[in-house]
Amino acid sequence: MFLLPLLLVAVLPVSTEGGKILWGTEAKPHSQPYMAFINYYDSKSQKFRCGGFLVREDIVMTAAHCNGRNITVTLGVHNIKKQKNIQHISVVDSISHKDFNHKTLVNDIMLLKLKNKAQLNNDVQKIDLPKKHDWVKPGQVCTVAGWGTLANGSLSNTLQEVNLEVQKSQTCLKMSKDYNDSIQICVGNPKEKKATGKGDSGGPFVCHNVAQGIVSRNFNTIKPPRAFTRISSFLPWIQEKMKLLQQP
Repeated sequence: MFLLPLLLVAVLPVSTEGGKILWGTEAKPHSQPYMAFINYYDSKSQKFRCGGFLVREDIVMTAAHCNGRNITVTLGVHNIKKQKNIQHISVVDSISHKDFNHKTLVNDIMLLKLKNKAQLNNDVQKIDLPKKHDWVKPGQVCTVAGWGTLANGSLSNTLQEVNLEVQKSQTCLKMSKDYNDSIQICVGNPKEKKATGKGDSGGPFVCHNVAQGIVSRNFNTIKPPRAFTRISSFLPWIQEKMKLLQQP
C-alpha cells in the first residue's frame, strides 16, 4: 500500500514524494466509517486523489496540499469501483491554513465544506478530534488508511490500512531541519518497511478512535519516518474555521 497523494509527484519536489507500504493490508469493509475518498483536479485538469475524514456532518478534514478544482468527496465507500450505497458530495468551500508552506508542507491542514450534510449510518460516521494537550507519544502505534498506490505500483480500489509507530522528534529532525515537533508528528519506524506513500495524503492517523494526525510528507526517501500534521496543535484554528463554515 502507498499513502500520500499523486499530487506530490506532480507539483512538489522529489523530497516530498511518498514511499511504498509493503506490509499494509486491506481494511475490513466499513471498519473506518469516517474515511473520505477525495477527487480533485489541478490547474492542468489532471485528476488526483487524496484521503480525508469526516469531522462534522458537513465538513471533511484533509491535507492543504490536496486542494484543487472541482473537489468531490465520497463517503461510505470501501471499494471505489462499487458505487452502491455511497454518498458522493461536492465541495462548495475549502479553507487551508494561511501559513501552509507548499515547499515544506508545514501547516498542512484543510477543511472542506460539503454541499450537503452527510447522512450518518453504519457506513458513514464522524471521528473525534483530540483535546488540546492530547499528544501521541513515541512508541505509540496507530493506524493510517487510504486508497493509495499498492506496492506493485497500481492504485488501490479497496481501502488499505497499516499500523505505524510514533518516533522521537530527533528522528525526523535528522531528516529535515524543516520538521517542527510542535505542529507535526514523526511517524514510522526506520527499521520497518511500513510507510505512507502516494495517493493517500490527507488521511487520518488514528489512535484509540481519535484522529491525531494528517498524512503529509516524507524526507526524500522511501524509508520512514514521515511528518504528519499534529491536529491537537491546530484546535483553535479548526474551531474558528468550523464556525465560519456553519450551515446557514
